[in-house]
Amino acid sequence: MLGIIEITVWHYVGFIAFVLVCLAVDLGLFHKKDHVVKFREALSWTTVWVCVALVFFAILRPLRGEKEALEFLTGYLIELSLSMDNVFVIALIFAYFKIPGQYQHRVLFWGIMGALIMRGGMIGIGVALIAMISWVLYLFGAFLVFSGFKMMLVDAHVEPDKNPVVRWARMVYPVAPEFDGHRFTTQWNGRRALTPLGLVLIMVETTDLLFAVDSIPAVFAVTTKPFIIFTSNVLAILGLRSLYFVLAGAIGYFRYLKYGLSLVLVFIGVKMLLDPHDGPPKWFQMDISVGTSLAIIAGLILLSMLISLLATWRERNAAK
Repeated sequence: MLGIIEITVWHYVGFIAFVLVCLAVDLGLFHKKDHVVKFREALSWTTVWVCVALVFFAILRPLRGEKEALEFLTGYLIELSLSMDNVFVIALIFAYFKIPGQYQHRVLFWGIMGALIMRGGMIGIGVALIAMISWVLYLFGAFLVFSGFKMMLVDAHVEPDKNPVVRWARMVYPVAPEFDGHRFTTQWNGRRALTPLGLVLIMVETTDLLFAVDSIPAVFAVTTKPFIIFTSNVLAILGLRSLYFVLAGAIGYFRYLKYGLSLVLVFIGVKMLLDPHDGPPKWFQMDISVGTSLAIIAGLILLSMLISLLATWRERNAAK
């Protein structure tokens, strides 16, 4: 087995370069022409991105040890599972603005490019905060418990007219009434204007930012190592595009998934509140291992999906 290597700036550079190459190949080769992404194609790409994450896990294991590799895998699963709720909101946005299927991949591609930059900044801020004020983790924990119950009780809905960023964009930039192919801006009434596709891109970006406020603190329950948080976030986000096309057509089959995701947030929040490091009194402490956390999170997600599918199956049989 190789010795534990020290993470340097070059590891970040190498990882980011790999991601940029993957994105360039994706958009420049496989999605050069606009087309509707069918279920089989989306499932194939989802499998590819999951395999990339598993290969990274396998490489990380001998280089950084079993514990850190499991932290990556758990962080990846948290981000991927919480992205599922984001997928359903994106589907509502596309339906609201009547975005043609052949343009949806391009919106998601550039939306994810922006998400990677925003999340990188948020991770940096979070790590810096924890380094300066260790008890901020308990604020994250309390916030995640609140977010979990809120997700459980409040239905997701889309109101573009109430989105402050969208309202601001409409005030400072004209919005053309028609699409101009896959362009985000166009010439309208003699001046540069956003197309409806450009407006949707802004809304997708702001939606991801709101979801990141939940998902990034959640990974801090597993680890505070910046490289693990960053790589697990990025690899989960890269698979979001294909995951959208896999799940978007099957939203009705996963009616109880949001309850599973909300319980995941509550569990992670409670785990942060019970963390024995520099925290609560000993009688209030519970050290939950990374492996146990991984099993509980995976179990909650799979159970909610199974219950959803069983409910749909029973309804169909009753209808027959």
